[in-house]
Amino acid sequence: MSSDSWPPQLKDWVAKCLGQMTDTNRTEAQAELRQVIADAFAAHTLWTTDWDGVQLKRCLLPRPPPTFSNHLKRKTNDAPISNKKAKKNAQKNASTPQTFDPNDQAALNRRAQRFQREHEIERTKSIRNSGSQNLHKTNYNTTQRFKNMSLSRSGSPFGAADDPEADPNVIDWDRDTIVGTSQQVFKDYLRLTTEPKPEQIRPYAILQQTLLELKKRWREKCNYNWICSQFKSLRQDLTVQRIKNDFTVQVYEIHARMALESGDMVEYNQCQATLKTLYELGIQGKVEEFTAYRILMLLHGRNRSELNIFVGQLTPRQKADPAVRHALAVQRALSMGNYHLLFDLYLTAPNMGAYIMDHFIDRERIKALMVITKAYRTIPLAFIHNVLAFDTLDAARVFLVDHSAAFFTNPNDPDNQKTLDCKPATSQLAQVFEDKYRKVLIKGAI
Repeated sequence: MSSDSWPPQLKDWVAKCLGQMTDTNRTEAQAELRQVIADAFAAHTLWTTDWDGVQLKRCLLPRPPPTFSNHLKRKTNDAPISNKKAKKNAQKNASTPQTFDPNDQAALNRRAQRFQREHEIERTKSIRNSGSQNLHKTNYNTTQRFKNMSLSRSGSPFGAADDPEADPNVIDWDRDTIVGTSQQVFKDYLRLTTEPKPEQIRPYAILQQTLLELKKRWREKCNYNWICSQFKSLRQDLTVQRIKNDFTVQVYEIHARMALESGDMVEYNQCQATLKTLYELGIQGKVEEFTAYRILMLLHGRNRSELNIFVGQLTPRQKADPAVRHALAVQRALSMGNYHLLFDLYLTAPNMGAYIMDHFIDRERIKALMVITKAYRTIPLAFIHNVLAFDTLDAARVFLVDHSAAFFTNPNDPDNQKTLDCKPATSQLAQVFEDKYRKVLIKGAI
């Protein structure tokens, strides 16, 4: 049983008892202390016992005050201080630490009060640091765990002279960690509202099988909503079992890529946030790939301050990666307004980078058109199609129509012959940019 589950009054009482122990009675007193707490735990009275009124029977009863011989008293009293030098020596002797007398009851009481005061200070710090966290949550099968608890030097909770005392500020997560027993390969995601049960959680081996099946279903073009629910359930089972390893990273990376491909930025951002934490723990994964994604996401959000900090922390190895180099090139193209380079980088984005650029490429197309229409009187639609990296001429024309800038000098001609009238389009494009792209809304942003 961890001392975190003890009531505060019991902790104070234990501290008081430890302060009263000496080298001569420590063994017997600790044995009695263990027995008293074990009996109260078995009777479920840890929280109802008035611990201030409990007194250990062995070795802690008041001892008679020490007696001193008349010779010592006379020797002490018959030595008057006659001069300044003698006074100085007396003050020096008084300031010298005295040997602790185990029979001095007053000293024992002062020592106990000091230990109790120090423990109260530590307990106050613990409460302040933990906030509203409940550190007294009942453990599973704590009775059996307490019976089987080793009282060896490495595990003694009673603070022997050579035993390290457990830090009360650290939560013992191990006691709330479960190991799943469910054999279901697929399980829909449900938000936990109660304590998880082992029979509802899949163990590590089943989770590995689940990931293989989900990858197979995704290759077979399975519905994304169902796949997403299954991945969220898989991530939940990993979380409640506190599994953090290469497999965990793989799960989040795969789900993040699927979310990007499906345009689900909420789930992508959640996966990206968890991956950042896992990478910081030193767990291996596609760090450079997702570093490039993070740079592109910061460019999408136009978060320049955070982007500068993040780029400044990149290692030489990360900067040498092709995906990271591409993302940094996109950053330079945007900062310099080089839309020719920007759209070339869009067409050659490695990995899943183009899926992120899809979310801000239309904004950059409008900015590029604002520059182009100010520089020319007319411009062929085919030029816009090629320079701004549209898939087809029709896509370029629809883009202009959707942004109220389709002012063609020959609207009835085929798309490959259409020419944009730049003068009326300029003011319209500026208004559209202010209304549609001035503010950035990123769903699921962290």
